[in-house]
Amino acid sequence: MSATNSAQGVTRTGWTGWVEFGGVILFVSGIFSIIQALIALIGTNVYYTVVNGDLFLFNTTGWGWWNLMIGVLLILTGVSLLAGATWARVAAVVLAVVSMVVQMLLVPVQPWWSFIVIAIDVLIIYALIAHGDELRVEA
Repeated sequence: MSATNSAQGVTRTGWTGWVEFGGVILFVSGIFSIIQALIALIGTNVYYTVVNGDLFLFNTTGWGWWNLMIGVLLILTGVSLLAGATWARVAAVVLAVVSMVVQMLLVPVQPWWSFIVIAIDVLIIYALIAHGDELRVEA
């Protein structure tokens, strides 16, 4: 990654783009969560799927409210992360870890999607922890 020096003594590298990527992904994920929440709250009350002969039933009302709350948190965190708020880095890491845990629970139902989301969450966590301070540095 390329690096530039700033007047504040902190080096700005190309990883800053990954931190911004994390903020945009959180924002988009929040929008998707809100859309899923509205569909779950307006649509049918039960979602079911069969995996390897096992039947999984989910109550969509509770899931809808949960997705609505998470969606709002994701949007607020993503916007704040792009603005350079320090608290947003911590919140984004926590939300990415929660996302990874939820995706592990969904591996039997959606294995490829779960592994893709887990990989993106790992990149976001790395970028935020290792290079999050660079957002406050002016180019």
